[in-house]
Amino acid sequence: MSIFTIIGKRLGLGALTLLAVSILIFFAVELLPGSPAEAILGQAATPETVTALEEKLGLDRPAIVRYFDWLGSALIGDFGQSLASGQDVGSAIGERFLKTLYLALYAAAIAVPLAIALGVATALLRNTLFDRLANVGTLLTISSPEFFLGYILILYLAVKNPYFPAIARLSDTVSFGEYLRIAFLPALTLVLVVTAHMMRMTRAAIINLLASPYIEMARLKGAPPAKVVIRHALPNALAPIFNVVALNLAYLITGVVLIEVVFVYPGIGQLLVDAVSKRDFPIVQASCLIFAATFILLNLAADVLTIMTNPRLRHPK
Repeated sequence: MSIFTIIGKRLGLGALTLLAVSILIFFAVELLPGSPAEAILGQAATPETVTALEEKLGLDRPAIVRYFDWLGSALIGDFGQSLASGQDVGSAIGERFLKTLYLALYAAAIAVPLAIALGVATALLRNTLFDRLANVGTLLTISSPEFFLGYILILYLAVKNPYFPAIARLSDTVSFGEYLRIAFLPALTLVLVVTAHMMRMTRAAIINLLASPYIEMARLKGAPPAKVVIRHALPNALAPIFNVVALNLAYLITGVVLIEVVFVYPGIGQLLVDAVSKRDFPIVQASCLIFAATFILLNLAADVLTIMTNPRLRHPK
């Protein structure tokens, strides 16, 4: 079976998964309490005006009909109009998604090399004080909710020691250096959340390989421990490392809702929360679909990287 056949099967499975997710998203949003028309018109609206607005927005049609209309439009990039502002949903989400992507890349640029370096270091210094402290620290960050870590950072790095702003106010004219300072606390919160998982996976993968015969042979030849890990063990541990890195990158993009709310970061997560409070169904549905598509694509990328770095998966018997 060629690598292209394997990738094609993975893409087909991803498309079916996204279709199933789109059904869940649309009908889950339909179950939200309250009517969008009532939310737009306010509590003083009469039943007649609510009914008229629902007919104008097409909300009086059966849900299954509206789902297929929405899906067909979404396939060509048309997510409709915002019920609250009348703005094109694609335009509203596009700008916010880019800011979320910038934040995720900012956090990944710190977290990925830091996690791999810590994983290699703890594998080299296994069962030492450094290894124990690193494992305790990672367990603490994994066990702590994101919003709790965010508030702790705000307390010590923005309130008691005002090094960074507590609220990530971004303008269109902000410079790159100023952006790095403004977005540092939300990025650092994401780094603390994802670094632990990647570090522990890197450490476990390398320690597992250290018992391999070829590693023992390298040691018998007199290779120093650092060379054994970096030159011999690390390249063969890339498959699980790539997998966990891709999964955590997916989380960085799709799991930023709480972080954006805590720091009032103007990304797609904050937009989603605002849209839910306003019953702005097109924004909610489009945001959730984009999150799902991003997560599925990055999972597919993890699968493909795992296959490409593992000859046994590329050439199955």
